[in-house]
Amino acid sequence: MHLKENVLKSLEECRGGYLSGEELAEKFGVSRNAVWKAVKALRKDGYEILSAVNRGYALSEGNDLLSEGGIQKYLRGDGYRLTLLKSAGSTNDEAKKIAEAGGAEWSAVIAEEQTAGRGRYARPFYSPKGEGLYISILLRPKFPAAETLFITTSAAVAVCEAIEAVSGQSAQIKWVNDVLIGGKKVCGILTEASFSVENGGLSYAVVGIGVNVREQSFPPELQGIAASVFGKNYPPEGRARIAAEILNRFRGYYEKIPERAFFNEYKRRSAVLGKRVRVLSGNLQGDATVLDLDENCFLKVRFDDGTERLLSSGEVSVKIQ
Repeated sequence: MHLKENVLKSLEECRGGYLSGEELAEKFGVSRNAVWKAVKALRKDGYEILSAVNRGYALSEGNDLLSEGGIQKYLRGDGYRLTLLKSAGSTNDEAKKIAEAGGAEWSAVIAEEQTAGRGRYARPFYSPKGEGLYISILLRPKFPAAETLFITTSAAVAVCEAIEAVSGQSAQIKWVNDVLIGGKKVCGILTEASFSVENGGLSYAVVGIGVNVREQSFPPELQGIAASVFGKNYPPEGRARIAAEILNRFRGYYEKIPERAFFNEYKRRSAVLGKRVRVLSGNLQGDATVLDLDENCFLKVRFDDGTERLLSSGEVSVKIQ
């Protein structure tokens, strides 16, 4: 880790409190001038670092630029490898590069913005700078490829719990992968997998999570259907805390996928059970009523002609009565 990153980590650990240049120089075995240059470089990167005579340097409590140290201090457990980017085309694509290079499970890529973020069916995902959390997590699953769907459903539950833990807002899940607050989408999840030719199993999987965190002006096509987690009540370190909570909670569910530990919470948070919906699933489409969600997270629906079907993929939209 370079001096700049070490200085930032130390300032993150005592955010709002001052550390003297002499103290930092002694800690890292460098000159005070080297510390000053590191602080200058961090300010150039956009970090709000205060300075005061005879007190030293402090990271502003209002600073919201994400950093590895700012997220790490809220993580439980170890083994995480975080890559922070100012900008990425797609964090999923960046995580795939790490996977192909032999990167370890629980490597995660987090970007301040995405210029080519995408959701299911290659739909663009609105990812403006500094307004959301855009994170992709590398996994190396040991379970059968058929259980890939449960990565997404586990992540959805983890996101709901993370949002509630940090914001106090109640979150629901619209089958399969959208997280809602007040009926509006605040998060989308996209899981992509690479399959091993040798054993027919998974070589790796990448789960991408995009959360609308801060209040923002959505483009016309998203107005009325999208929302942000915090609105105007954005707390200090909101994005860093949500990032850490997602990682903490998702890891617990992911490691218990064979036990379906996520299922009860996933079903309890369903935004579509008992609702009238519009179904789009392959060649199957039409109006239906959602009857149940089975242990495989298949959606049981009854179409208006009385036929009942189990949906394993596709999407539904809740009909306004």
